[in-house]
Amino acid sequence: MLLGVNIDHIAVLREARKINDPDPLDAISLVKRAGADQITIHLREDRRHINDMDALRIIENSQLPINMECAIDAEIIDTVIDMNPHRVTLVPEKREEVTTEGGLNLITNFKTIEKISKRLKEANIELSVFIDPDMFQIKMAKSLGAQWIELHTGLYANIYAMLNTNLKNTNHSIKELDLPREALHVKLQDATKQLQSSAKLADELEIKVAAGHGLNYQNVRAVANIPEIIELNIGQSIIARSIFTGFESAVKEMVHEISR
Repeated sequence: MLLGVNIDHIAVLREARKINDPDPLDAISLVKRAGADQITIHLREDRRHINDMDALRIIENSQLPINMECAIDAEIIDTVIDMNPHRVTLVPEKREEVTTEGGLNLITNFKTIEKISKRLKEANIELSVFIDPDMFQIKMAKSLGAQWIELHTGLYANIYAMLNTNLKNTNHSIKELDLPREALHVKLQDATKQLQSSAKLADELEIKVAAGHGLNYQNVRAVANIPEIIELNIGQSIIARSIFTGFESAVKEMVHEISR
């Protein structure tokens, strides 16, 4: 099982004061030393955290592969291809969202992604698509020539959190999860099975499978136990833990959790 560490939230902390510290570039050697396998960054259209200079410096200096998340916006795609990361993961993006809240719809965006796929292939950059665990979306990913899919684990993570914390569900997109605990347990099992069956189908179609969104030290094991998933991309929970334990230790702890 590979671990990609998303370092966006280091830049989020920097942007809170609009100064130079902390510098996301300082994280890349620590990620490698801690035993992780990849660096993930998200270059948003509004550059709310990672900016172009961050991305260029990270790509030029990292000894680990760089997975660049981005929207299907033409200007962003031009910028990312010029930067030449190892992999591009296409994600949905809304200016008003706090974080990405769902998978990219490959059906409604098929023509646009088809053109992007061709350009990435010409540039020798791997294509990944961030999608919900849905059979038809996975088949569309195969049709588009994606080498990877990344399964959105947000539903699984949200149900897990509701079962294991005292927090109320304030996510309007999952209001249907305001259910008794017994029903939530069933929902959690269903969400896990959906990830399992989706990963199995992708593997059968010879697509490499990653997963991510909302994964943390408490909920990661069930996803890490799905044999067809070969990579997890995790960020916020690692950065949050690092405040108390140090960044390298936080990454090592996550490497240990997923290896168990």
